[in-house]
Amino acid sequence: MEQSKMTQVFGVSPDEFKESILSDVRTELKSLAQNFQPIAPQEYLTRQETAEILKVSLVTLSDWNKKKILNPYRLGNLIRYKRSEIELALISINPKKV
Repeated sequence: MEQSKMTQVFGVSPDEFKESILSDVRTELKSLAQNFQPIAPQEYLTRQETAEILKVSLVTLSDWNKKKILNPYRLGNLIRYKRSEIELALISINPKKV
């Protein structure tokens, strides 16, 4: 059997109680809105764009694909690279020195 729970509030009018709850909810929503960062969609680059960013030839890019240095994505005859993975590859090759 289900038991119902009851909470009683004394010394507060229903309108004061409602405003207190709304005030707390508004404060929490403002806090969440200030810290909210929307997720950016993945950006896919063509072979030519990737080669220009890395300042290499298309032949070198193909060689790096075979050596698994880069991870290309294929859709039919199209080859694309994730910008985030290209940036990570650059970071892992050239780690920052502190």
